[in-house]
Amino acid sequence: MSARGRQTADPPILIVEDKDSLRVMLRHALEAQGHTVIEARDQPEAVTALQSVRPAMVLSDLRLPEGDGFGVLRAAKDLDPELPVVVMTAFGNIQDAVAAMKEGALDFLAKPVDPDHLLLLVERALVQQRLATENFLLKEELAQRRGAPQIIGEDPKLKQVSQALHRAAGTDNTTVLIEGESGTGKELFARALHVLSARADGPFVAINCAAIPENLLESELFGYEKGAFTGATARKPGRFELAHRGTLFLDEIGDLPLGLQAKILRALEEKSFDRVGGTVPLRVDVRVVAATNRGLKAAVAARQFREDLYFRLSVFPITIPPLRERPDDITLLARYFIDKYCRDMNKRSLTLAPSAEQAMKDYPWPGNVRELQNCIERAVILSDGDTIRASQLSLTFRAAPGAAGVGEELNPWAAIDLSGSLPDATKRIVAEVERRKIEQALREADGNRLRAAELLQVSQKTFLTKLKEHGLESA
Repeated sequence: MSARGRQTADPPILIVEDKDSLRVMLRHALEAQGHTVIEARDQPEAVTALQSVRPAMVLSDLRLPEGDGFGVLRAAKDLDPELPVVVMTAFGNIQDAVAAMKEGALDFLAKPVDPDHLLLLVERALVQQRLATENFLLKEELAQRRGAPQIIGEDPKLKQVSQALHRAAGTDNTTVLIEGESGTGKELFARALHVLSARADGPFVAINCAAIPENLLESELFGYEKGAFTGATARKPGRFELAHRGTLFLDEIGDLPLGLQAKILRALEEKSFDRVGGTVPLRVDVRVVAATNRGLKAAVAARQFREDLYFRLSVFPITIPPLRERPDDITLLARYFIDKYCRDMNKRSLTLAPSAEQAMKDYPWPGNVRELQNCIERAVILSDGDTIRASQLSLTFRAAPGAAGVGEELNPWAAIDLSGSLPDATKRIVAEVERRKIEQALREADGNRLRAAELLQVSQKTFLTKLKEHGLESA
């Protein structure tokens, strides 16, 4: 591979062609128009060039002595899904060029190459790239003005998720599947995706598929007509209808009953549905974002989730890493929540004691960001000085290996106030046990409140009352 041409501020154009005569002709034509050019003779050289110099566009032959143009195309798209790629092929192999365009190539050039046509395609590709960049920046600015949900974190894994989110936001209709453990912030990412998209002016409608009884879920999703069932005294629009020209967020899609999965699939594929009791299909323009904390592939294998619906939902999958995999973000998030709750409670600013900071870094955070947020909220309430101590964090699970010794329990009494009379101390201990049991049940039930109540052997009404008493409504 060699680099030639004048040095300019613009990124170069990568030419991938094994025939020296054609490569030289292409380079001269482009340089005459003021472009910088870098060259490669086969796929390995092209991949090296892509990794070392981010080009403005790629011009690649489909037939190469080592590898092929399809490999170059995939490598370019792995680097940047928006990177324009134009493929070249002999006239008799136009079918290959069409196949390349289906994989993401912008256009193709038939050999022998017409220099004027070449320059026209290059200009078109570069204009498209500039417009995509400008559009991205405008959306970023607009999102900031509209108060897009703030995603806190500097970890490389989280930044990759944010980049994927922005790419997905650039498409108006592509279905997105957000995967991640409970408490990682899947709805936050879904809302950010909506605000960054062209549908930002439309509604964002969310529904938790695990929180609504199966016999009510269909009417919640699709609405119902007057008289459709006992108590249906008037027509009611469903979530699909309410999300017209906006985004519908289907949270915990893995808990969707099998009977409804076929109807969801039809709504996704045909952009239409019937209200319960209705006879006329309703058409909607909706972008669906689904989320799950379950392994849907395993659910498909176990025949608990339709394979065709899984493939329809996972056109653009995004996986949010758990908090334990981004340890450097723990303190950053903690300080963000401390500032937030100090403002909300009209408290003076608080700092984290070094021991508290270390305790948080050693803790595995099974409840992820949600657990951290609840932990900090309680700590701000408990704090009566200007520092949050480790004993005020109420960390309830085992420490990470090496923190307090493998398998050693964190002190369960550290966050409980034993002062005052026996009845007062007993009341506080009972409240703490209730809170911890509720949190444990929610984790074991993957956030499903009905299942959590069953695990605790209490009624759903009692469970919801206890959630409110202990400030766990958002858990």
